[in-house]
Amino acid sequence: FQPSCAFPVCHGTEERCRLVLSYVLEGLKSVDSSIKKEGDLPAADPSTPIPLKYEDESSSGGPECLEKQMALFLDKMGSFPKGQHCSLSGMIPGSWQYKMKLQLILKSCKAYYVLSDAAMSLQKYGRALRYIKLALQCHDTYCCLCASMLPEALVFLCQCLTLCGDTQLMLAQNANNRAAYLEEFNYQTKEDQEILHSLHRESSCQVFAWATDLSTDLECQLSVSCKCYEAAYEILLFSNLKNQNPEQHVQVLKRMGNIRNEIGVFYMNQAAAVQTERMGNKNVSTAEQQLWKKSFSCFEKGIQNFESIDDATNAALLLCNTGRLMRICAQAHCAAEGNFKREFSPEEALYYNKAIDYYLKALRSLAKRERHPAVWDSVNWELSTTYFTMATLQQDYAPLSRKAQEKIEKEVSEAMMKSLKYCDVDTVSPRQPLCQYRAATIHHRLASMYHSCLRNQVGDEHLRKQHRVLADLHYSKAVRLFQLLKDAPCEFLRVQLERVAFAEFQMASQNSNAGKLKTLFGALDIVVKTKCAFQLIRKELAAECEQLRKDEGNAENATSNDSSPGLNKEEVLKLLGIFESRMSFLLLQSVKLLTSTKKKMG
Repeated sequence: FQPSCAFPVCHGTEERCRLVLSYVLEGLKSVDSSIKKEGDLPAADPSTPIPLKYEDESSSGGPECLEKQMALFLDKMGSFPKGQHCSLSGMIPGSWQYKMKLQLILKSCKAYYVLSDAAMSLQKYGRALRYIKLALQCHDTYCCLCASMLPEALVFLCQCLTLCGDTQLMLAQNANNRAAYLEEFNYQTKEDQEILHSLHRESSCQVFAWATDLSTDLECQLSVSCKCYEAAYEILLFSNLKNQNPEQHVQVLKRMGNIRNEIGVFYMNQAAAVQTERMGNKNVSTAEQQLWKKSFSCFEKGIQNFESIDDATNAALLLCNTGRLMRICAQAHCAAEGNFKREFSPEEALYYNKAIDYYLKALRSLAKRERHPAVWDSVNWELSTTYFTMATLQQDYAPLSRKAQEKIEKEVSEAMMKSLKYCDVDTVSPRQPLCQYRAATIHHRLASMYHSCLRNQVGDEHLRKQHRVLADLHYSKAVRLFQLLKDAPCEFLRVQLERVAFAEFQMASQNSNAGKLKTLFGALDIVVKTKCAFQLIRKELAAECEQLRKDEGNAENATSNDSSPGLNKEEVLKLLGIFESRMSFLLLQSVKLLTSTKKKMG
């Protein structure tokens, strides 16, 4: 026997699927035309029994239970047509046309699913949505016709909805190409139109219409994606399907956690934008609070999704985002209250402490750095930032109307030290310079605080000595860290000048010339060590001058220097003025003390 024609050779997934669909279409046309021809079907013989197929219902909870669950699910998803297991074309259940059309529809559904998956791999998201829409329309018709829903068909529907959720998420994340995706989505072949026409003979195909619209609204796309995953998850709850398909169950929960994180971040960014717009208004708006609640709810549900599948890394990331949300809430309460002096408010403290709790939960979720070093380092950095921000605000806007100065200083010191604890200056990473700068700034602030305490304090010599030692210690640590950085000469110079002022303050309380000279020479040594800062400043200024000359020679780039950050020349001049005055003072005092000492010795 020789075939009348050779089977075509297909080279790609899309080509093979299109060939399958062409055969499916021919089959559907044959079935549909035969239904028209057999309009006058013979009546059933009352003496012939109708054969019934019985299945073992013990394994899946029974098809009746599955049918009821599916009916409730479809009713929840959309307007499932009345008389759901009835063909609009008049096909008789059990007839050869009925059986054949069911098989053809299922094959077309699978072909469209594969086409959609292939389009996703090619990042053709508009095309992917069009194909998954056709797949869901096929499955809708299959559900409408099928008298006994098989678990395999439900699992496949779960896969279709999951892919639809993925597609909607990708469309949301790539909004810049929306015009191209819309063109891909609206394109339809004659073959697809004819298959759809055959489907409409049996069903309205509208149950999953909500899932396959190409919206231009980001919030809507993210919400639809989430609803797709939720629907897929609900299907897996039918008759213990999740235990029969554990991998699918994990994947759906992971996607649910991910999309809830995306939506949570979306609402959080919206809240931050509203906060920026109302900077002149001290009151937190109702709209802001609603956005906080929505964001928090999404993060909370996402965390539960990841924790249910023991995904500690992703749970930690969502806990970290919740911490960030708490910090946004804290910032919203920091507006100055009319003409009154700005103070660090209890509301700010409350939300910053909540943020700290979430970051600590994230670290507990990860348990150790080896589990995921990048996430661990990120959470530590955010935790350090929160402690640092809280301490800085409390130091700069001390709540003196509610707390004693000593208590504020203690709380600032504790928060700064905790910030240092989570600021890793030793591990080599892209973030290491930032950590070193943060640590140097913390030591500088603590030194300045103890220096200020020493100046303002009278009596209690033990406490004065303690503050003197702490100020000296933190100044030394700040200098060492700023020296490691090659892009912070002004900060290094400022700390050194404060150390000189600290030495001058100590010298003023000394009685003997020998003690004063020792302190004075120590201050002069600090001044000499500022040479490296001036060398860096000179180097940066020379580089800026060179850039200016280049820009002057190139008219097109004449304005580029305006956008260059460079050095703050005003600050450099201010520091230079202070340096010159302190240098003059120290030299003058040295001359006076040395002259006085010589006279006494003579």
